[in-house]
Amino acid sequence: MSRMENLDAIRMSTRMHLIFGAFAGPLFTFIWLVSGSIRANYDPMLHPISALSIGDSGWTQIANFIFTGFLTLVLAFGLQRLQQVRDVPAWMPVLISIVGIGFLGTGFFVTDPINGYPPGTPVIVVPPTLSGFLHVVFASFVFALPVACFVFARLFAREGERHWAVYSRITAIAFILIYLIAMAGFLQVDGLPTYAGFFQRVSMMIGLTWMALLPIYLLKSNPVIRETGRL
Repeated sequence: MSRMENLDAIRMSTRMHLIFGAFAGPLFTFIWLVSGSIRANYDPMLHPISALSIGDSGWTQIANFIFTGFLTLVLAFGLQRLQQVRDVPAWMPVLISIVGIGFLGTGFFVTDPINGYPPGTPVIVVPPTLSGFLHVVFASFVFALPVACFVFARLFAREGERHWAVYSRITAIAFILIYLIAMAGFLQVDGLPTYAGFFQRVSMMIGLTWMALLPIYLLKSNPVIRETGRL
């Protein structure tokens, strides 16, 4: 294989990694949306996404976490390969990998009952089980996502891509604030538990939308793509 053919193969492989990685957020959202709407005694406004992992039907959400983690790692690998032809922050693949590992961990370790789901369980399990504790630990890895937004915002600002710089900053700030409100609700802070599930979903949709749009934007804006149609 010639050097040019090898480069073309690398470009195509990178392109496929970014495209598949872009589906992580949309697929994750679609599955919890459908599962939450048909699960008996489950209230999406009140209960966290993770609670869908509990019970006989929990395998659906467990698989959702694991598959989303896999696709997120695929995206991270694509971003790493993209560094060969575009200025991608060195920390970006690492940060996205942390998000992916977080999804995998939340799939492998099922959450404890929370906010009264399943029916008859306490609003908070104290002390938490080992699985529940590890679930929370891995769930916290999602905060690597707003960090990634801030990192890319600096790059976009430096390159004069003002709209994406602003969008990335707004995404990071909104994600952190709304997610923390959701966590406060799950911890039973007065006035918040009733809508904790809603706030969690809003924050996740904000962050995962950015994570889905980013690889698409990078593919379209890369000069190599415009010239060859392949990456």
